[in-house]
Amino acid sequence: MGKKIIGPFSQLLSFVDTPLKGALTDQQMTIREYAGILVEDGIIVIIDNYDDLISKHGDQAEIRFMEGDKVCLPGYIDCHTHIAFAGNRANDFALRNAGASYLEIAQAGGGIWSTVLHTRAASEKELTDNIINFSKDLLAQGITTIEVKSGYGLSVKEELKILRAIKKAQQSVAVDLIPTCLAAHMKPKDFAGSAVDYLNEIASELFPILKAENLCNRIDAFIEQSAFSADDIEDYFIKAQKMGFDITVHADQFSTSGSKVAVRFNAVSADHLEASTDAEITLLATSNTVAVALPGASIGIGCAFTPARKLLDQGACLAIATDWKPRVSPNGTVNDPSDHFSYC
Repeated sequence: MGKKIIGPFSQLLSFVDTPLKGALTDQQMTIREYAGILVEDGIIVIIDNYDDLISKHGDQAEIRFMEGDKVCLPGYIDCHTHIAFAGNRANDFALRNAGASYLEIAQAGGGIWSTVLHTRAASEKELTDNIINFSKDLLAQGITTIEVKSGYGLSVKEELKILRAIKKAQQSVAVDLIPTCLAAHMKPKDFAGSAVDYLNEIASELFPILKAENLCNRIDAFIEQSAFSADDIEDYFIKAQKMGFDITVHADQFSTSGSKVAVRFNAVSADHLEASTDAEITLLATSNTVAVALPGASIGIGCAFTPARKLLDQGACLAIATDWKPRVSPNGTVNDPSDHFSYC
């Protein structure tokens, strides 16, 4: 690919000197004026004054001149999405507007299970096309890295279909897709055994295939009253880590316990945290687990927001993501509003 100089940019924000944890001040944001970037084999190697880059490297590099005033900053990362799905949950949205709670909607046949049925009925190609289209919507908003969860298959066969669709979609989009296995989204209603029986089946039958086909490196679980308990998930995460998977957790959305599990397993992230109290905030702030706020879910469900300011002030590493799914988080370019509303 060789060397390439891109610029000049009126302003360039690199975040090189920005701390990963705790609240940020304006003084910690380093903005370079009239800057350029030297790229070698697709990797940024130098950020410097544009004229200095041209003087030192111009005779060895392709020049990509940027006309007019341009601002350069890193692409956004959407670290929590559920864009691998089919169908919609417009009926859930109507029930929510009528005052029904999350659990009431789930008990009425809506919620996650409704999307599971739609997604199981879709072909792998349909799912691939959906992921591609949603990824392009996000890219148009400056998002260049997208975490994509499975979790609407809830069987070995159907989870594989979703994760294979994510892998195929990666070939057709100019973003980085980070696949995550969320087979532990809830115990499927058509599974005859217990929650632990289901998790054991997924761990023993699905995990080896994920490794063999290189479908993902991350295992997620929804720890909540309507999904899996902290005790249920213990052995599941132990097995995942023994096989080399990273852990991430849907935690503290309606009740606490998930963030404790996330920290105990040194999870990459604990996501949602709308129900987190001071005890969970302190626990996360003193860990290496990233706290992920999902304000779109709070708006869609009508529940509390993640205590983001408290997490930052306590010294936590905080990220904000869309939680784009088929029912509660209103994100993306809305062609069909029901396509852009979701919750877990």
